[in-house]
Amino acid sequence: MRTLILALLLCLLAANGQAQGPSGLPDFKALMKTQGPAVVNIIAVGTREKRGDKSAAAGGDAPSRGEGLGSGFIISEDGYILTNAHLVAGADDVTVRLADAKREFRAAVVGADQRSDVALLKVRARGLPTARLGSSASLEPGDWVAAIGSPFGFANTITAGIVSAKGRSLPEELYVPFIQTDVAVNPGNSGGPLLNLRGEVVGMNSLIYSGTGGYMGVSFAIPIEVALKVSRELQSRGKVTRGRAGLAVQTLTPELARSFKVDSVSGGVIVNLEKGGPAERAGARVGDVILEWNGEPVDDPGELPRIVAATPPGSAARMTISRSGVRRTLDLTVGEVPAEPIAAKTPPAGDEAGTLGMLLGEISSAEQASLGVDYGLVVREVSAPPAAGSAILVGDVIVGVGGTRIHSREQFDSLVAGHEKGEPLALFVRRGEAALYVALAGGGSG
Repeated sequence: MRTLILALLLCLLAANGQAQGPSGLPDFKALMKTQGPAVVNIIAVGTREKRGDKSAAAGGDAPSRGEGLGSGFIISEDGYILTNAHLVAGADDVTVRLADAKREFRAAVVGADQRSDVALLKVRARGLPTARLGSSASLEPGDWVAAIGSPFGFANTITAGIVSAKGRSLPEELYVPFIQTDVAVNPGNSGGPLLNLRGEVVGMNSLIYSGTGGYMGVSFAIPIEVALKVSRELQSRGKVTRGRAGLAVQTLTPELARSFKVDSVSGGVIVNLEKGGPAERAGARVGDVILEWNGEPVDDPGELPRIVAATPPGSAARMTISRSGVRRTLDLTVGEVPAEPIAAKTPPAGDEAGTLGMLLGEISSAEQASLGVDYGLVVREVSAPPAAGSAILVGDVIVGVGGTRIHSREQFDSLVAGHEKGEPLALFVRRGEAALYVALAGGGSG
């Protein structure tokens, strides 16, 4: 009877297209044979971009001669290829080498979207092998998945593991609900496909979480639906447009929920409003709790930037809020996310180091307008305690100390110096569209 049940289970798995070996474990041979030819090696000469250590790009490290190595996959037989934006950012020349190592092409960058880390390339060719595209919607934690790419330049390498989680939000990646896996992803895997056991592409490998720059069991992939949506916009318009409400929210705790007279911790409380922005013009106030956006419940505030971004700029939207326990609906006209995020790659002249172990620089007037603030200090480098042990990140923009908004570098230094040494110091920061308090271990000049 046990043998019969096992045989029936194996038949069911086979009927669902799930490749199984004699032991009942996944068999990746067929997957590699059918999908391997559609995975390409990408050589980007002149690449200058590089991600940080914690959210290190899987293929963003560039050797000293200025050559970045990564992966991609072909999505059309006439030569359209998906890869990561960070791999080709700043590249003067991009070469695509096919899996058979017999053909290579010079590629044109159709477009690259840094916020989603998706780029679309085009080579002049016909009859190319194409990847089988699937959906990430049916993925669940525990499902087997595989990655094909060129780790450390070793072309057409397959590694396997399981889905660890879905819908992951990362501090500097507001617009992508990442798929987390324990698949071995290393420098050079960037831009390659993440596949299910049916051989369908369900994601594009993009990031690793590592203190060393190598694989440590935590990898992140962009859902294929996100990558394809971005690629279609890049192909049709050359850029990606995203909606913007001009606000920042913070997660509700049970204590905050009670203080704002809401029944649950679902939703997010507004902690910052862009002056003259869409939400402020619609009548929103700091302290309002956002419950719904266009009728869609906002259960997790981390989802709000993605929900708003998916709303076409210029369109009408309805935002349901709770104000002092009273439910209201605000009508607003959606704005557009600025074309480029704040750059914090190379510290310009005038940046100052030393305060709280951070290298800080003043943001420009254009960046102030983009964030809806009068003044801010961008964190360009974190080099020493106490900041090194905190949650402060490179690229954060400090706009306040405690409950005081800052208007100059001198005021910021004075507030820090006047803080009691050894006591936690709360900095109010803008991180993309989000706003939050970051507590440093200690402050003061004592």
